Amino acid sequence: MKSLKEIEYWKNGQDFLKVQIPFISGAMTWISNSKLIQAVSEAGGFGFLAAGNMPVEILEEEINILKKANAHFGVNLITIAPNYLNQLKKSIQLKVPLIVFAGSFPRKKEILMAKKSGAKVMCFASTESIAQRMIDYGADALILEGSEAGGHIGHVSTIILLQQVLFNFPDIPIFIAGGIASGKMITHLFLMGASGIQMGTIFAMSEESPAHPFFKERYKKARAREAFATPQYDSALPIVAVRAIKNKGTDAFGKLQLELLTKLKQNKITRIEAQYESEKFWIGALRKAVEQGDIHHGSLMAGQSVGLVDEIKPVKDIFTDLVFEAEKEFEKIKKILS
Repeated sequence: MKSLKEIEYWKNGQDFLKVQIPFISGAMTWISNSKLIQAVSEAGGFGFLAAGNMPVEILEEEINILKKANAHFGVNLITIAPNYLNQLKKSIQLKVPLIVFAGSFPRKKEILMAKKSGAKVMCFASTESIAQRMIDYGADALILEGSEAGGHIGHVSTIILLQQVLFNFPDIPIFIAGGIASGKMITHLFLMGASGIQMGTIFAMSEESPAHPFFKERYKKARAREAFATPQYDSALPIVAVRAIKNKGTDAFGKLQLELLTKLKQNKITRIEAQYESEKFWIGALRKAVEQGDIHHGSLMAGQSVGLVDEIKPVKDIFTDLVFEAEKEFEKIKKILS
């Protein structure tokens, strides 16, 4: 059986990421550190370091660890994080090879700043018009992340984004994320024209993930329907939906929204301050779950693919199993077509 790594339709992703296997470990705050990314790189893939709200000094340390290890990596910058611009400047100064802008959409000048340093730039695109805008701004590749994904999400599912964006922009590398956890699905996404895929939940459960054992065990037992997207209660307080396993922490966020809305109506807080408070809640709640193992009050950010993953294993084995399954599916499709 021919190795999937040699199959032509992988070539765009391999060339863009400079890796054997064009699978990306998506950035997860408090989880996607240098240890996890090194393991992904050693397995043949690509990992994004999650800058989150990381102090610049720690970001510099993590980047230098990865550069010293010759890892295949990039930095994920949250455009709405308080430390964002300083993180961008540091990433540029350290010649990070690939920068992805997340959270909100970057300004054109920020994309051009990154590209001037020699970095490739990836941007998220949640609609066809945003995809075109990011391309016009200078993005080298796009990530389509469906609402099935974990953490901060858009409102459109992966299957719709494939039709709206992937099929309409054949001339730029496009990576697919949200709801992916099997080699079979990976093969079909590549055959549709994807250059690569991005996964998060499956790597959060890996042995190399720094997440607390209680966190991983909860993931292991979770069903897809338990990964719940938080609603926005009132347009007066626009929030980015967050998908997480429902627990007392998600209930607490609902109460926080109501409190913030009350303060807004009483002019005790501005909308920007209220939005900052909601983001501050998630950063703290996620750390509580990941580092302390508080699976009841902390944030268990997870994609719906959590219902497909029920094993904790090394990153190397995750890659081996996904590639083997993808290879089998490709051979099956070839037989059907012949």
